[in-house]
Amino acid sequence: MHFGSVPTVGVDALTPEDFLLDVREDDEWEAGHAEGALHLPMSAFVARYGELTEAAPADGKVYVLCRVGGRSAQVAQYLIQQGVDAVNVAGGMQAWEAAGRPVSDGKGGVGTVV
Repeated sequence: MHFGSVPTVGVDALTPEDFLLDVREDDEWEAGHAEGALHLPMSAFVARYGELTEAAPADGKVYVLCRVGGRSAQVAQYLIQQGVDAVNVAGGMQAWEAAGRPVSDGKGGVGTVV
C-alpha cells in the first residue's frame, strides 16, 4: 500500500520490535502514545532530526505515526529523501487505538488519542 509515493503499512503489520516515531505535537503525545515510541513533533522535526539518527536502528525501518496518517506521510517522505528506510503507518494513532493496541499516558496510566 502506498500513500502517494510513500510506503505505507497498517497498524496490524507492526510488531513490538518495530521502531516507532510519533510526529504529533506535545499535547497529543501527552494525552496518549504508543509505549516506547520516539516523540519528535513535526513542527520541530528538522531541528531535532539528530535525535532520530541517534535512536533509530542503523539498518532497520522507521515506522512514522501521527493521528491519522497525513503528517506522518510527509515526515516519512522527508526521511526517505534523507536515505532513511521510513514507512508511514496508515490511520496513525487512531487506528492503533481502534486495533486495541495499548495507549500510554507516560505516567503509568491509560492514555487517549486526541
